[in-house]
Amino acid sequence: MTEPPGDTPGSGDGAPSRAPASATLVGTPPGTRGATVGDRPAPTGRGAPEVPVGRRAPAEVLSRGAPAPADVPPGGEPAPADVPPGTEPAPADVLPGGAPAPVDVAPGDEPAPVDVLLSDGSTARVRRAARGDRTAIAAFHRDLAAKASALGSHGLPLGTGGGDLDRLTAGDPSHPALVAERDGRVVALAEYHRALGADDAEVAFVVDEAFRRRGLGTLLLEHLASLGRHHGVRRFVADTLATNTAMLAVLRNAGFAAMRHTADGVTRVVLDIAPSADAVGAAERRDTLAVVRSMERLLRPRSVAVVGASRRPGSIGHELVRNLVSGGFQGPVFPVNPKARAIASLMCWPSITDIPDDVDLAVIAVPAPLVADAVRSCGAKGVGALVVVSSGFAETGPSGVSAQRELTALAHELGMRLIGPNCFGVVDTDPDVSMNATFAPDPPLRGSVGFASQSGGLGIAILAESRARGIGLSSFVSMGNKADVSGNDLLLWWEQDPSTAVVLLYLESFGNPRRFARLARRIGRTKPIVAVKAGRTRAGAAAAASHTAALASSEQAVAALFRQSGVVRVDTVEELFDVSELLAHQPLPGGCRLGIVTNAGGPGVLAADACAGHGLQVPALRAGTQRTLRAVQPDAGSVHNPVDLGSSAPPDAYRQAVELLVGTGEVDALLVVFTPPLVTRAEDVARAVAGATAAARADGAEVPVVATFLGTGSGRDALRAAQPPIPCFTYPETAVRALAHAVRYARWRSAPVAEPKPLPRVDPNDGRRRLAAARPPAKDGGASGATWLTGEPAMGVLGAFGIATQPTRDVADAAAAAEAARSIGLPVALKALGPTVVHKSDVGGVRLHLADTDAVRTAYAAMASAVGPAMTGASVQAMAGDGVEMIVGFVQDPQFGPVVLVGMGGTTVELLGDHRVGLAPLAEEEARDLVLGLRGAPLLTGFRGSAPLAVDALVDVVVRMGRLAEDLPEIQEADCNPVLVTAEGAVVLDTRLRLAGHPVAPDDDRRHLP
Repeated sequence: MTEPPGDTPGSGDGAPSRAPASATLVGTPPGTRGATVGDRPAPTGRGAPEVPVGRRAPAEVLSRGAPAPADVPPGGEPAPADVPPGTEPAPADVLPGGAPAPVDVAPGDEPAPVDVLLSDGSTARVRRAARGDRTAIAAFHRDLAAKASALGSHGLPLGTGGGDLDRLTAGDPSHPALVAERDGRVVALAEYHRALGADDAEVAFVVDEAFRRRGLGTLLLEHLASLGRHHGVRRFVADTLATNTAMLAVLRNAGFAAMRHTADGVTRVVLDIAPSADAVGAAERRDTLAVVRSMERLLRPRSVAVVGASRRPGSIGHELVRNLVSGGFQGPVFPVNPKARAIASLMCWPSITDIPDDVDLAVIAVPAPLVADAVRSCGAKGVGALVVVSSGFAETGPSGVSAQRELTALAHELGMRLIGPNCFGVVDTDPDVSMNATFAPDPPLRGSVGFASQSGGLGIAILAESRARGIGLSSFVSMGNKADVSGNDLLLWWEQDPSTAVVLLYLESFGNPRRFARLARRIGRTKPIVAVKAGRTRAGAAAAASHTAALASSEQAVAALFRQSGVVRVDTVEELFDVSELLAHQPLPGGCRLGIVTNAGGPGVLAADACAGHGLQVPALRAGTQRTLRAVQPDAGSVHNPVDLGSSAPPDAYRQAVELLVGTGEVDALLVVFTPPLVTRAEDVARAVAGATAAARADGAEVPVVATFLGTGSGRDALRAAQPPIPCFTYPETAVRALAHAVRYARWRSAPVAEPKPLPRVDPNDGRRRLAAARPPAKDGGASGATWLTGEPAMGVLGAFGIATQPTRDVADAAAAAEAARSIGLPVALKALGPTVVHKSDVGGVRLHLADTDAVRTAYAAMASAVGPAMTGASVQAMAGDGVEMIVGFVQDPQFGPVVLVGMGGTTVELLGDHRVGLAPLAEEEARDLVLGLRGAPLLTGFRGSAPLAVDALVDVVVRMGRLAEDLPEIQEADCNPVLVTAEGAVVLDTRLRLAGHPVAPDDDRRHLP
């Protein structure tokens, strides 16, 4: 349910712009209907205030002339079902997904202030109301009351009395209030009231008239819902006049499951504030709209000011102005410099506030100490967005980091987003914009590639290289330090930009990798994303305390993120351009069969060898095709594949061979390799290849064609001038590598979308109870400290998530071990327990095939002697049968969330290093890809005539471990090693779970800026 654009009636917060005053959503407690507001009877009817609610729920300033609500909200969701008041659904014992209802929390447990993005692309700050806000809130409401009175409305909004101000600013968790600020002024207020321990809360908000229709009310509702869920609230209740369609639209468009009942002109709306798929989807659609509008301010401005413009050629301030002018920017350019009258023949202004016209975008190029003052001036001017090229911020150290945070907060406080700092500018080649707001010496060509670089210096080189290769850009953004605008914002912009067909990214870090994965997975289905991620070194794994933590590095998490989301990952900037040139100009290959046409045998062999290394096939051609090729070129060295036309092959032989191979359906891609002989000109061959490709394309053949012209630069211009252009690479291996990336991307794109499915036999609450029961008590009333859970309690946690485990009994001495063995059934295995015992076999901590109780007693004594004080007890297990030992585990990565690992297990897990990782949640298809991608996978599927094992059961364990990691984030690491896979199933024989030593905060699910 996407929030409608701002010019759609009834789409925003409150009524359309002709409404008399800001509207306040009201939730009335039972028994207050018909009460009075202040000392006046509550008026009724059109234009009167909302049904009064006494002091706990404020009256509403009504909207007049608002359109009637549609039966079906935007997005096609059905209208909420009517339900009489008081018949709201009974609360469940747990929230959706199995999470327990949080308990009431202390007043100090509250969300941090955040900057938010409004639907018009501007910004505001949302935070809890505090004692110091009394004066600002009172002024806010006096202004609202004055506007309402001037326009003939009646009624009192939120918090006008002293008691109300006390309530709003007290920090009471049962009655929290949120304020939204812009430029130090309160522009919106929201609250809910909840009786202690109740499942329902009354909700209300009020938005300043100037900020209505910007999605601010919906944002406040989302933030209140997040806070309410944390405090144990399950439902919001709101009563509003049935004629107040704008307020009803805000409630409806939030996406929460809703019930509605109307009686006596009053509509009661009950919202289930659980983060359902509909609610999350609606919030993401609103966020997308807001991000796109904010990026439009940055990339499609109607006017640009350069703050710090300079008369000195070669300086950054001068080149910025020159590039804007010489690039043909389609709006006015305003140089700003208090010491100059004119720059680049343009009138110069002493301050941005002196410019008489509106300024959409300001490019700031002043020394770092002056940037904040420049930003304040931009805010006073009403500038829409900022590009800060100035350096001297986070890249300089801790003091720079602090200055950068303050700069970003200041920009957001004044309503502006910013790119940078420490960047070199932005480019948009759309003819309606033609903006080159960079100081790069090489203007970009217009094209269909969107490019973002986190490195400024590299970005300048990238623009030069793209021009040299003839690769045109739709837009280019130097992100610099990424204080605000990030790659995620740009992905959303390029998703809807019809001028962009391919997205290129140079990244050094992720701001929000899980969001990146969601966006890339969606956008990559229509537009390929190619990325270089710098910083691939691995450190610290040797000190890890579990197999999984030792193996699952952050670099592997990055690789998993890219693989699961369909991002084409390359290793170098050169490779980035190679792949982008292919994806931008040629169709995707339908398979992995490559045809090779050359005039020299050696390059053809090199190309074929490269195919073997990159997973491509070089199939032999059919006999009929070979005869036709022989007729085309009787002197051909070979007509199999690679096709060697011979050094004397004329251009027409190339034309006929290319047209034939592209049209036969025997190959999925074609590589043309040309080595210039004395008798044939490269330009003629290039034109022949281009003509043949165009003819085949006209006949409906969708086969990508690439070329390699060895030892000559001639012919490249003719290939690039083809329609579509034909990429020409320096070496055959380079061309094959680019084609291999395209093949893998095409395979991912054509596969069905993999989505996690509901899992039966999953009880997260049972898992939490087991964790709580097994956790050691805290010492001296403080935090308990990180601890390892092993043996029977750890197996019980796995069982709560439907993971099969071997029957296990924990014991503390030899006699108990013998009794447990008798109970479980002999023969048994005996395994040492202890928080520091990791490699049990290495220290004599495993005894197998114990056939009688005497053997169990003897084994326990020997084990205790061998392991020493580290052994705190032992586990007794029924002996398992034969099978393949695997490892399945996860580690909670602070950036990427749960990283799930599967590999060949047992005692040689680190030695073999045969493992793969994925990011939770995992779909079944993704888990299967991990399992079958192992080098040892043939041991599971049937090796040298052995019977196949239960791969499906192992895949199920992997999926469930991902679910466990998501639902129980307090488990920081988990090892299941070994997981025994047999023909009948997969069962965990041993596990270790490391519990965090402090409470794990829930994910911040509020929409906000970094």
